[in-house]
Amino acid sequence: MRQIITLIGILVFNFSFAQQTKVYNDKLNIVGDIYEYKAQVDEDPNLELVDLEDFVPGIILDIRYATTNNFTGQQVYTKAKAFARWPVAEALAIVQEELGKRNLALKVYDAYRPYSATVLFYEIYKDTTYVASPWSGSRHNRGAAIDISIVDLETGEEIQMPTGYDDFTEAAHPDYMDLPQNVIQNRDFLINTMQKHGFKVYASEWWHFDFVGWEAFPLMDIPFDKL
Repeated sequence: MRQIITLIGILVFNFSFAQQTKVYNDKLNIVGDIYEYKAQVDEDPNLELVDLEDFVPGIILDIRYATTNNFTGQQVYTKAKAFARWPVAEALAIVQEELGKRNLALKVYDAYRPYSATVLFYEIYKDTTYVASPWSGSRHNRGAAIDISIVDLETGEEIQMPTGYDDFTEAAHPDYMDLPQNVIQNRDFLINTMQKHGFKVYASEWWHFDFVGWEAFPLMDIPFDKL
């Protein structure tokens, strides 16, 4: 019996070791240790990854990578959570407050994303127009990017946008104009509101916003259940 348990332990260890994240660029400094992360936060509180559901009143989560309803067709995250660095969360709280005056609210599709997920995405879909390059990492890996839309609180539905989330077509580009006028106005309203509060829209995805100053935050590969 002890031999069987020992063998199982060895197999589990070997499987876990084999599942270690592939790093495409050995010059990347990726924080993968929870104690290293906590030490960084002790030194600089702005590096804390904040749970947006707790921090931003009324924010709505639709974390697609915690389901199979995403371009990979598989569940990537074990928990439907959204984290962002402290200054990013503060800015989002201000955006949410402003939207609330119009009876609107932010809907979050994704926020902090472990580096291992970026590797997975690239290995499934190697077009870096729409998925981040694992050689440089994603701004999501830094906790400084957010994928969002807007919900009309009166109807409970998202306001109409050019495409659905993770649409890898030209229609998802924020400068694409072959759209109904109301859709263009909705998209531009989201972009202008986010830009006013310190975010910049990504050139190929109307839903993706990078926090200005993202370079200050290190890449991370810590799963949600350790945060």
